[in-house]
Amino acid sequence: MINVAIDGPAGAGKSSIAKATAAEIGFIYVDTGALYRSVALFALENGLDSDDLVKSLDKINVSLEFIDGSQHVILNGADVSDKIRTAEVSMNASKVSAIPAVREFLFGLQKKIAAENNIIMDGRDIGTVVLPDADLKVFLTASAEERANRRFKEMTDSGVTYEQVLEDIKQRDYNDMHRDISPLKQAEDAVLLDTTGMTVEEVKNKLKDMILEIKPEK
Repeated sequence: MINVAIDGPAGAGKSSIAKATAAEIGFIYVDTGALYRSVALFALENGLDSDDLVKSLDKINVSLEFIDGSQHVILNGADVSDKIRTAEVSMNASKVSAIPAVREFLFGLQKKIAAENNIIMDGRDIGTVVLPDADLKVFLTASAEERANRRFKEMTDSGVTYEQVLEDIKQRDYNDMHRDISPLKQAEDAVLLDTTGMTVEEVKNKLKDMILEIKPEK
């Protein structure tokens, strides 16, 4: 099996790039952020603080289902693929991902998927912790301003200002890089890919070329 690990800060375009590239080359795309968002959604919907969440992990059943090549996130039997994409869930996901018990809870699922499939997996600590022996590691990033601008364009009619989105991006960067467990950082053997000023198509083609050096196109 060929495993590709993509790490990087919030809003760098990891998910959209990984998803599109995986579809083109016939790999399975694994959005680990969606797993953490699901746990965050569970905590929000049930009013749980960190301690109560840890005590309630055995009540969470989260899985990924791939339907016609599209990833669906299932939380306790319900498809929450859309509900986990709100700004509130996004910020809470950054908090719950710093809880060791939550990371351990989801670690096994991520490893199992990678062992059984050719995958592109993205997150914050894939190349450093989850898949340290990945065949290719990429650290995908962009300036905070560009990442905020991308997010802002996606959040039409939300009432949120660009300045608020930028502040959220900077806060998430700080939280992710300074957490005690598996902080966001570039793996020593990862390829740095700065997407500032690049189009989605340009980034996708760059990533595809790197993967095909490992797995030649048939």
